[in-house]
Amino acid sequence: MTVNRALRRKWITTVAAWLVAVLVFFPIFWMILTGFKTEVEAVATPPELFFRPTLENYIAVQARADYFKFAWNSVFVSVGSTLLALVFAIPAAYAMAFFPGKRTKDTLVWMLSTKALPAVGVLVPIYLLFRDAGLLDVRFGLLLVYALSNLPIVVWMLFSFFKEVPREILEAGRMDGADSRDELRHLLLPLSLPGVASTSLLAIILSWNEAFWSLNLTAANAAPLTAFIASFSSPEGLFWAKLSAASTMAIAPILVFGWMSQRQLVRGLTFGAVK
Repeated sequence: MTVNRALRRKWITTVAAWLVAVLVFFPIFWMILTGFKTEVEAVATPPELFFRPTLENYIAVQARADYFKFAWNSVFVSVGSTLLALVFAIPAAYAMAFFPGKRTKDTLVWMLSTKALPAVGVLVPIYLLFRDAGLLDVRFGLLLVYALSNLPIVVWMLFSFFKEVPREILEAGRMDGADSRDELRHLLLPLSLPGVASTSLLAIILSWNEAFWSLNLTAANAAPLTAFIASFSSPEGLFWAKLSAASTMAIAPILVFGWMSQRQLVRGLTFGAVK
């Protein structure tokens, strides 16, 4: 009786997981499918499930805008902002994890609370600062905004991973004459590598998908793929087939990247640095 109940629960859990997975993936699947339709087929009612695929939308998208330029901007800004965030987050998380002060917890909570602030609330001052500094439509400017936006999350995640490293290991290093720099470089970072890797992957994904700042702080030179998608919205209306093709081209690199690194991401987020 117990075996049957456990088997039934397993089947219910499996079916529920597949249903959730299908519901989550279906919009992406439909977008990819629509990219291979004509504009007439894309807006047909009822939707056409069987059609002759065409590449005309992808050809039109590439003819209208240089996809590889936008893709390079996305890669540069996403990877660069992640590296910049790590440069500041690793020492901060190290100090908070192993040399906490009276206000450390309050500082962490305050940092995370800034993520609740609507980005549009600080758009005007940041836009004016960027205008005066000559950072509008500059890749480094967008990189800087993305790094600062993701910094609270990066610090929080690294802090949680560093806290799992046994203090005895660092104390043993100090007894052997290691200073703070040696501890961080030769002990803490190697032990926390899965956590640092999963944090970096998450920061790259968040930067890649960020649209608000890219639409407001860039125009042509530094525009990433999120701005590339938005460019296919026009006063004449939405061309759903071309918009779907552009969206597919924009998300394809990060989907492949996420699929290839999912094991490292799950491992880091689930187990942390030390089991």
